Amino acid sequence: MYEKETQSAILQRMLAQIPDDIDKRQGAVTYDLLAPAAIEMAHAYIELDNVLRFGFAGPQQPSEYLELRAQEFGLARRPSVRAQGMLEFSGDNDITVPAGTVVSTDQEEPVSFVTTEAGKIQSGTLQVHAEAVLGGSRGNVAARQIKLVLGNLSGIVNVTNTEAFINGADLESDESLLGRYLDRVRRPATSGNVWHYRQWALEVPGVGDVKVFPVWKGNGTVKLALLSDDKRAPKPPIIENVRVAVEERRPVGAKVTVSPAVEIPIEVVAKVTLAGGASLAEIKELFLKELAEYLADLAFQESTVRYNRILGLLLNIETVIDFDDLTLNGEPGNLHMEEDQVAVPGAVNFIVT
Repeated sequence: MYEKETQSAILQRMLAQIPDDIDKRQGAVTYDLLAPAAIEMAHAYIELDNVLRFGFAGPQQPSEYLELRAQEFGLARRPSVRAQGMLEFSGDNDITVPAGTVVSTDQEEPVSFVTTEAGKIQSGTLQVHAEAVLGGSRGNVAARQIKLVLGNLSGIVNVTNTEAFINGADLESDESLLGRYLDRVRRPATSGNVWHYRQWALEVPGVGDVKVFPVWKGNGTVKLALLSDDKRAPKPPIIENVRVAVEERRPVGAKVTVSPAVEIPIEVVAKVTLAGGASLAEIKELFLKELAEYLADLAFQESTVRYNRILGLLLNIETVIDFDDLTLNGEPGNLHMEEDQVAVPGAVNFIVT
C-alpha cells in the first residue's frame, strides 16, 4: 500500500515545500538536512505496510502474529501427537517385557518407540501397546518397519509391528491454524449448532477433520465422525479426548456419540508388465505411497474413489510398461464411500506377466 513512499519521493515532497529562493540542490545545507529525515520516514512507511500485512489473518502473516490473532478467538496452536500402535515381541517363554522398553526402526535416521504396558512372552510371542518417543508424523511407520530392540533385552527378544503405527501428528502448521481461525470467523458457532461441535472437536490435538451428523438418531442426538491428522481413523485416546471436550460444553440434554471414521481398505489387483530389471517390491512400495497420498486428499472431502485416478498412479510409474485387469476391491470401476467412511490403502497384489 505504501510502496510508492520511497526515500526519493518523500524527499522531493519535502523540498517542494521549501521556497525557491533557498538553495535546495544536492550538497546544499537544506538538502543535506532533509535527506536523513526522508530515509527514516521511508523506513516508517515500510513498517506501516507490515502493520497492515501482519494485522490481517492470511497466508502472508508470520507465525507469531497468526497465533496472536487466533488467540483473540480462544484458539491455540495444537501440539504434536505421538503415533500409536501394537508391537509384537518374540522369544523364549516367560521373558518379561517391561513398560518403557525402547525399540526402533533400522533406518539411517531411526524412529524410536516405547512400550506403554508390560507383558510376558507366552507361546513364543507377546503383543503390547506402544507409542512413538517423540510426537510427529515421522512416527507413522508402515508395518514391519520396527526391527531393533534397545536396552537390556537387545539380542534376547525380537520385535516387529504387524500393523502400521498411525495417528502421529506434527505441531499444527500455520495453514491448519489459519483454517481453524477462518472456520471460527466465517462459520458462526452458537448454541451448540453444527459449527460449534466441529470447532470443539478440531481443538483436540490429533484431530484432522470431523463430520457432524445432527439429529442422528432423533431429536437431541448428535454424531461426530473423526479423522486423525494422518487421515486415518483415530485411536481411542484421541476419541476420548474429543468426547470429554464436547461433553464439557454441549447443550444440556444433547446426546453425543463420538466415533472414528470407518476405514475402508482399498485393495488393488492388476496384471503388470515390467521393464527389464525392475523390482516388483519397489514398484509396490512406490504405488502404495502414491495411493496413500491420493486417498488422504479424498478423506472427508470427496466420497468417490475414482478408478481412473488410481489407473493414472500406476501409469505414472516409469518401470511399469503395461498393465491389465485392474480392479479396486474386486470391481473395475469407481468406489463410493459413505459420509462417515474413509478410504485407506489396503493390499496391493500385482501379478507380473
